[in-house]
Amino acid sequence: MIVIVGAGVSGLASARALAKRGRPVCVLEAGARAGQASSTHNSGVIHAGLYYPAGTLKARLCVEGRDRLYEFCAAFGVPHLRCGKLIVAPAHAGSDRDDDAVLERVRLTADAAGANVVPVDAAFIAAREPHVAAGRGLWSPDTGWIDADAYVRALEADVRRHDGVVLTGTPLVGIEQAPGGDLIVVTPRERIDASCVVNAAGLQADEVSALAGGEAFRIYPCRGEYAQLAPRARGLVRGLVYPVPDPSGHGLGVHLTRTIDGAVWIGPTIRYQHDKGDYERDRLPLDAYVDPTRVLLPEVTRDDLRLAGSGIRAKLHPPSERFADFLIRRDHRNPLLVHAAGIDSPGLTASLAIGEVVADLVDG
Repeated sequence: MIVIVGAGVSGLASARALAKRGRPVCVLEAGARAGQASSTHNSGVIHAGLYYPAGTLKARLCVEGRDRLYEFCAAFGVPHLRCGKLIVAPAHAGSDRDDDAVLERVRLTADAAGANVVPVDAAFIAAREPHVAAGRGLWSPDTGWIDADAYVRALEADVRRHDGVVLTGTPLVGIEQAPGGDLIVVTPRERIDASCVVNAAGLQADEVSALAGGEAFRIYPCRGEYAQLAPRARGLVRGLVYPVPDPSGHGLGVHLTRTIDGAVWIGPTIRYQHDKGDYERDRLPLDAYVDPTRVLLPEVTRDDLRLAGSGIRAKLHPPSERFADFLIRRDHRNPLLVHAAGIDSPGLTASLAIGEVVADLVDG
């Protein structure tokens, strides 16, 4: 039996890839249902692969995963939009940033990853997003949006369809060495003999590695918070609109995401924290979203905004660093442990490609 710890999109995609190869798999999920943590607490954007350094897993698996994800959505009826995305240099005065240079870096990074992106002018932007104030930008036709909850349900159903087992409400208690050389995975209700354990535990991946006697690494919880446009203001946004990334910061900036049901999310913000389960304490006030939103939508007022949800990213780098790649490989200390850890953005997009890499590692 192959035991996968974590029923987020990476764990479920790994289970699906293995089950389709005829391998017996059991997914353990501590939560009451699959995917209720980072997998569904995000923007739901299907990334095209514009931002990740060439040669990294994030760059390769984002592009491969994007194509796999669109195919999966079409085959399994998962609600999604291939709506494209604008990355814009706001038409505000007084900025000391060289937005043209940043846009060019994004274009070159996208080209190196095999992602399609096109420079556009003010007329193109105005035609697509008439309420967005920008004089130039980039257009990514392959970016989209997915109903992450529906995707998780479809993945879980396909795992079960291929005779995989998904045990929700089942936390991992321990991992022991069996006399015959395999591992024994311990939960509050059972002991499971495992020829391999896949660590897809998200925010708890570092703890799972420690339980298995694996390598020491640290997951840094990073909260992202959202606001949304009030119903009367939703018509101001037609699709996905991102600002030019801030070269000195983390992430892609507070952006606008229109969902398939017409809601418009504003966010996420970024804040490193110690608590892996704290989604609500000291939330930002609504006033904190006014200026970032008006950079893109100048006519928005505070009365047009409402507070929305939050999510916590599982990062492998501290706030003093700007990038860490996915950790997807066999553990150097425990060869029966395979990691799919540090799966922050673009993890949702890359999930099906991640699953295939994990399955190859398990079979290798």
